[in-house]
Amino acid sequence: MNSVKFILNKKIISVDLSQGPYGPTTTVLEYLRSQPHLKGVKEGCAEGDCGACTLVLGDLQSNGEVRYRNFDSCLVFLPMLHGKELITVEGIGDSSCLHPVQKAMVDTDGSQCGYCTPGFIMSMYYLYNKKEKASRDEIKDCLTGNLCRCTGYRSIMDAAEQSCGQEKRDNNNFSSQSKKLLDSLGVTDLAIETNKQSYYQPRTLDSALSIMSLNPHARIVNGATDLGLAVTKQKALLESLVDISCVNELKEINIREEGVEYGAGINLEDLRLHCADYFPALQAMLNVFGSRQIRYLGTLGGNIASASPIGDMPPVLMAYEAIYTLVSELGERKVTSREFVTGYRQTVMKENELIKSVFIPFPKNNHHLKSYKISKRKDLDISTVSAGFQLKLKEGLVEDIALIYGGMAAQTKRADNAEAHLRNKAWTRTNVEEAMSLLSKDFTPISDARSGEEGRRLMARNLLLKFWNETQYD
Repeated sequence: MNSVKFILNKKIISVDLSQGPYGPTTTVLEYLRSQPHLKGVKEGCAEGDCGACTLVLGDLQSNGEVRYRNFDSCLVFLPMLHGKELITVEGIGDSSCLHPVQKAMVDTDGSQCGYCTPGFIMSMYYLYNKKEKASRDEIKDCLTGNLCRCTGYRSIMDAAEQSCGQEKRDNNNFSSQSKKLLDSLGVTDLAIETNKQSYYQPRTLDSALSIMSLNPHARIVNGATDLGLAVTKQKALLESLVDISCVNELKEINIREEGVEYGAGINLEDLRLHCADYFPALQAMLNVFGSRQIRYLGTLGGNIASASPIGDMPPVLMAYEAIYTLVSELGERKVTSREFVTGYRQTVMKENELIKSVFIPFPKNNHHLKSYKISKRKDLDISTVSAGFQLKLKEGLVEDIALIYGGMAAQTKRADNAEAHLRNKAWTRTNVEEAMSLLSKDFTPISDARSGEEGRRLMARNLLLKFWNETQYD
């Protein structure tokens, strides 16, 4: 099956990707911009930073409801729309009948040049169609991924509060029409073969593992926040892809007596919302992870498997002593988060293995856990230095400690010398300051566009002192 079927503004669309002009790694943004009456979506950065290409995507859930999310269309490949509903700014209203979010933008003078406006409108439209009214904090978070350089955010925030902050609105997106259309698509596994590329989209874990074994050199894609950049920025030709974004077995959440097991395919926004009552240090890191558009695409497993030395998830997961379940056709095995990464962009994963799930144990009462991220701006930025710290105290002495840093070496790494100095000592400022001086033995950070070597050393030292200070009030 070489055709992708989806709903576009309440119409069923089928696109053959086997013979041009579109291919398996054509982005949704590229496709829409090529259509004569869908020019509302704009290209700004083409890397998920500006939000000018924000659209809304709907998925039919197992309970029969349609769930919507806003996302950056510059990062999503066209086959990822298979079986879903896509809504563009043209699909929600026009000059003769404005949608309430559009009218609010007009009434509050929320637009000047207008280039960014369709993206803002779509983020607000997503927020408008949520069942509960939006608080100002949620509005701020939702609009973090949309960049405006001329209007200013006060009037745009006013427009969002006027339209999305009311007790109730007509949730017209959750209509029976959308449900019927999505149900009528009857999608199954997708396999696209062209002269240069192959793209597979299985719907079960067994099917995914089977395809991977037959295509050992295929790249795995889920949210495409990494691979999307390879296409839009590096102009890479990705010859073979296995898209696991429709494997529901990888999105399950199981709460156990000793902790929570998260499917590796869970998106980072769903993870952020769920972990709040269980793992506050994890949520603290996710609160400053990208934007909502990015978090709805990016997945827990993807952030781990990339083995980036500045990845946001590994330090805090290592602090929690998380355990990863890896799976292939040969079976499953478990690996601790602290032994998973072996070098720069290198892991213990074998050929044809996937990260199936991540188990996070509940911390005990005498455990102190914190996560930190330093970046040039608070939201939507890459870490300069990040950290996940765990402290186990017993009668005022450090029974054990884990000081895990990102951005300080070629991989996420523990501060072995500083940890050794603190073990079995009193948890005092004097001892902590002595350990801070030992961090220079643990790390030799690089200088780059985000910071110089000495700047990173200072950040690492100060984060340890901050951790000591905050544990005084736990």
